[in-house]
Amino acid sequence: MQAQPMEVNLLEESTYPRILNAGDSCIVVEFGSTISLEINGQVQNLCRSLKDKNIRGIKELIPTYRSLAIYFDPLEIPLDKLKETLTALSETSIEKAALGGKLLVIPVCYGGELGPDIENVAKHNNLTVEEVIEIHTRPDYYCYMLGFTPGFSYLGGMDERIATPRLETPRTLIPAGSVGIAGKQTGIYPIDSPGGWQLIGRTPLKMFDPTSENPTLIEAGYWVRFKPISFEEYQAISSEVAKGTYPPEILEKEGDAQ
Repeated sequence: MQAQPMEVNLLEESTYPRILNAGDSCIVVEFGSTISLEINGQVQNLCRSLKDKNIRGIKELIPTYRSLAIYFDPLEIPLDKLKETLTALSETSIEKAALGGKLLVIPVCYGGELGPDIENVAKHNNLTVEEVIEIHTRPDYYCYMLGFTPGFSYLGGMDERIATPRLETPRTLIPAGSVGIAGKQTGIYPIDSPGGWQLIGRTPLKMFDPTSENPTLIEAGYWVRFKPISFEEYQAISSEVAKGTYPPEILEKEGDAQ
């Protein structure tokens, strides 16, 4: 869980970026006080710059909607030197916030036993099940950050026409890969866990694998496109995933700098 910065007052956007101490081994760089592609693009730019530089002493980078937490070893890199580096890189990160990047195609089998709540979503919004699927698969979704459980992606871009409140009584166990809607958000459960989201389908892809070199299939800054598949296709892909022979479909999404 990301450490919270000492200062919590929201400032005018013109005062950003700002660098905050969050304990003796963490610094938080904030780029704004709202959720937007532009601000998150700046977060991702700084994160990429730090990864590229591979600075000795930096141990972990955790991007959020509007900030980046940098965990470091103060015995390996002095605080003043790190702040100086972050100040320079933060200003550069603001200059260009690209909207492009990797686009991961997620196959989803909608409805039936894999999406038991899709009719709830349809009824709540005066739509047919087919319309819910069409609306849900139309946009490309942007992953702002990961959190809640390992590999859980916070996706932006869902059409409000299918927004639906959470279940009044959460389930004690939701299977990994389940795709759900809660309010104005959609997401994928990466591991078996409790939850109260309206389940509309399930993907056969493994969203979190702790044994893999890259444990999370979706990373912050990725785009996601849902692709409807049949139950037979779901079973076939599941078999390939289990054998490790299914290659996830990853495209490049073009986008202009902001």
